[in-house]
Amino acid sequence: MGPLVLSNLLGDQERDVKTKKIVMTLAVCLVAVAVSFASPMMGTWKLNEAKSKFPPGSPKNPTVVYEAAGDNIKVTVDGIDSAGKPTHNEWTGKFDGKDYPLTGDPMSDTRSYKKVDDRTTDLTNKKDGKVTLTGRIVISADGKTRTVTVSGMDATGKKVTSTAVYDKQ
Repeated sequence: MGPLVLSNLLGDQERDVKTKKIVMTLAVCLVAVAVSFASPMMGTWKLNEAKSKFPPGSPKNPTVVYEAAGDNIKVTVDGIDSAGKPTHNEWTGKFDGKDYPLTGDPMSDTRSYKKVDDRTTDLTNKKDGKVTLTGRIVISADGKTRTVTVSGMDATGKKVTSTAVYDKQ
């Protein structure tokens, strides 16, 4: 082979490697975008107190954020307890119905989310394996509203139910 033919072959190989790198980079970006749009629940949600129904003295969660964390989903909740003090809890896992650790919630140490359909998810909080709270999350058809209806026990052991309505930010 002459120098010109060898040079062309090396150029083709380098172009192929560069092309493969570009294609792989685009594929990774597309997967990340697909994961973030896979659930209408993803994003930041702000509590709309005017549309919500809480028993007197109930804790509230003014901000809830759902975001991709690798192949998991991370849920960060910033709230206010019944005494008016700030709270913060975090959960990372999959919407597969399995229990994953919950940090920052004195009433629960695990949470599970189970996808019912594209816009509905059930949740269960537990403490030491015992259910402390159950709920259902429904995203509106336009994706702008998130309604969370939960039932559980308050700190005194009394059964409470609340409905929190959130607006997508």
